[in-house]
Amino acid sequence: MSILWLFISFIYLFYLHGACVIFILSIASLNFLLVKSFARRNCFPFLLWIFNIFFLIFNRVYEGYSFSIFGQHWAYLDNFRGTFRWHICFNFVILRMISFGYDYHWAQQGSHFDHEKHVQRCHVCKSGKLCYQIQQERNISENYTFAMYLCYLVYAPLYISGPIISFNAFASQLEVPQNNYLRRDVLWYGLRWIFSLLLMELMTHIFYYNAFAISGMWKLLSPLDVFIVGYGVLNFMWLKFFLIWRYFRLWSLICGIEAPENMPRCVNNCHNLETFWKNWHASFNKWLVRKLLSWAWLTCLFFIPEMVVKSAADSFQAESAFGGFLVRELRAFAGSITITCLMVCTSFH
Repeated sequence: MSILWLFISFIYLFYLHGACVIFILSIASLNFLLVKSFARRNCFPFLLWIFNIFFLIFNRVYEGYSFSIFGQHWAYLDNFRGTFRWHICFNFVILRMISFGYDYHWAQQGSHFDHEKHVQRCHVCKSGKLCYQIQQERNISENYTFAMYLCYLVYAPLYISGPIISFNAFASQLEVPQNNYLRRDVLWYGLRWIFSLLLMELMTHIFYYNAFAISGMWKLLSPLDVFIVGYGVLNFMWLKFFLIWRYFRLWSLICGIEAPENMPRCVNNCHNLETFWKNWHASFNKWLVRKLLSWAWLTCLFFIPEMVVKSAADSFQAESAFGGFLVRELRAFAGSITITCLMVCTSFH
């Protein structure tokens, strides 16, 4: 199955990037050699991050490189760069290369995952299904091959924008397709996407939030009108990314791979920054927590003021109906502040 998907994905890749597929294969091959050579060493995570950050920066600085820098006899390949800039999509490929490196590194050290304890606590596993954590902690030592690695990096349904899925979770589903979503579930998922697309068409034809925001005409509006425009742009942005991520996830589900769901909750139901982050970039959040502990700590530091307030609110027990009413109103007020900040960030950044 990996060979079949590799063939399909490379056809897709050549359409997108043309001759620049050479750059993708070259960097991916170097990363594979790095992983296989140093995965058993304690310094491996440091080497993996240095390697990938190096190419992340240089890809952007040199705008995907030009073939002419390798000699004028290669310059003609610059006329066949495809329809989409490869170094933009390669940001997601870098996340996958890091994921493969860590999963292989942890496989060499031996898993410390307590399967039985997890099943007892996980409501998904109790229902007879396999949760994402079980999938990414599976022992797939025989699947750390170059073919499977390349298939994971350039898997067509998730290549352009994700959602991000770990190598272990991907490889474990490639040979044995997911069964959490039945055919009728996938069909309903697709119908919901179509309904959402129709909603987007309706919004773009009736409401003009983006026109005000992009043209700068919002500067001429009253504060109340600016607030309404900002709120409309925030919801438009949410729906736009919702459609993009759900489309590629639907394609992946049809092909038997279940990726984490981005935006499982509407932006209007995210009343604090922590909930907003975990739901807007849900798959990236899972990736960060598992692969980049230091970044997760930085995220926690960023959320400390909010976490302190939430902790104090949770510890407060209202003893009267008025006290309960007051707590609910304060939470609603805090949620409105969060939504207002998000409106400013998405509308006029």
